[in-house]
Amino acid sequence: MTLKLPGRLVLLGHPVAHSLSPRFQNAALKAAGVNLTYEAIDVASADLARVAGLLREADAAGNVTVPHKEAFAACCGRLSPVAQRAGAVNTFWTDDGELVGDNTDVGGFDAAVRATVGVPESPCVVAVLGAGGAASGVLAAIERWEGATARVCARTMTRAEQLVSRYPRFARAEWSVEAAVASADLIVNATPLGLEGDELPVDPALLGGAARVFDLTYRREGTPWVVACRARGLAASDGLPMLIEQGAIAFERWIGFEPDREVMRAACR
Repeated sequence: MTLKLPGRLVLLGHPVAHSLSPRFQNAALKAAGVNLTYEAIDVASADLARVAGLLREADAAGNVTVPHKEAFAACCGRLSPVAQRAGAVNTFWTDDGELVGDNTDVGGFDAAVRATVGVPESPCVVAVLGAGGAASGVLAAIERWEGATARVCARTMTRAEQLVSRYPRFARAEWSVEAAVASADLIVNATPLGLEGDELPVDPALLGGAARVFDLTYRREGTPWVVACRARGLAASDGLPMLIEQGAIAFERWIGFEPDREVMRAACR
């Protein structure tokens, strides 16, 4: 945990214009009387290492979102144990002249699932759609759930197999979405589908009547997948609760005390 305020607070991603993080982080900073501004920076993958170097020189801290979570880990001089486990960084700060990477997606996902759709009873099967940094954070959280197993489906089998190789004790790769979600107790969308457009990560008709759904993406009116799943009577949540929770954990890493989560939630309404 940092003992002095960062020189800058930023969000790195591509794209980032849709993100609500600046809105709720700046509201929390103002409510806490902290004289900092959280800003979003759209960074292309080719520029990530250069920007990371500039942020290190500025004693910066912040967040990392798609598609940079895995790549940014390589920009850090040190990683927290959870970031090492996930192989991905979504939160960072500067300490003694080097970037320190952490992963608050893990704690954010766990807390958000428990507060919304609930963790299924043990033993449970979790289908994870996607194989990027967000999906790895999800698996790092699921790993802590007693009796949980995971099925991972991605755009390519190679990507899915690479991810599950980090979690061989409880996760396996599946060739198809249909195989991944069959009889699953919880289905997690860890792909960008839902940020825009109407494409669904999986047809709700393929899900069991007692299945729970958690979409890491979010929209103010709800993602199309969450809306469609709720229309079928399924317990479903988008990623806003997770976004706020991971952001609150990150805030404490940067500033040294917990933010007012209700202020954060109110800023997103």
